[in-house]
Amino acid sequence: MTSRPVYHFNSIIVRTPSRSVVDGLRAEDRGSPTYEGVKAEHDAYLEAMRDAGVKAEVLPPLDAFPDSIFVEDPALVFTEGAIVLRPGAATRVRETEEIAPTLRKMFETVLDLPAGYADGGDVLTAPESVMIGLSARTDIEGAEALQSCLDRLGRKSEIVATPEGVLHFKTDCSLLDDETVLATNRLARSGVFKKFRQMIIPEGEEPAANALRVNDVVMVGADFPRTIEMLDKAGYTVVPLKTTEIGKIDAGLSCMSLRWWSRE
Repeated sequence: MTSRPVYHFNSIIVRTPSRSVVDGLRAEDRGSPTYEGVKAEHDAYLEAMRDAGVKAEVLPPLDAFPDSIFVEDPALVFTEGAIVLRPGAATRVRETEEIAPTLRKMFETVLDLPAGYADGGDVLTAPESVMIGLSARTDIEGAEALQSCLDRLGRKSEIVATPEGVLHFKTDCSLLDDETVLATNRLARSGVFKKFRQMIIPEGEEPAANALRVNDVVMVGADFPRTIEMLDKAGYTVVPLKTTEIGKIDAGLSCMSLRWWSRE
């Protein structure tokens, strides 16, 4: 276990959206986002992050990679070091080549996933272990390879199942504090969070599960009033953020940053 809460961060990496973001991957067609809409949501997200007390490294847009705004998928970062992953979508694999130089500049230890495929969106860092969800984007070979990398960083981990038809493990869950997770009913039913207190997303607001605890605040999609009310009543300091446009390309709040506590 780490002595500092796993949701305490002072450093993040984000990437400015490119105009090609409108061509981002999507599992289902909810209409196309606009570049201006995505940029506005990203700007508000970055402002909220800085307000929460983090220093941001802002990377330039990559027109060749429409989904590159979602920096969480090609890498993992921790106080102890970074891991360059191998995204499970063919169009995203080479994003790792773009982010690796930044990681090598900012971390003394940078490991490369040796086999298989793994997306950061399938990885939930909890206090006692790092949970790796198997999905269409993270295979068993990649998950086991990631476990070996995490072991080298001194992190315990476990492999869990993501419900059928769910893009990423964290599409359906987020950590609220050391003992509590926010989860959809379908993921809670799987039993993966039996060690935690669970807060279940109100029916019809399932995308709200991809919330993000950063220091003293919980960032939540602004389109989900019942979830916001539930968290507010439970005593969390909620920061609502628009996710309407990024939601059209299968994304949520955790996707847009790499977060860690830097000792420097």
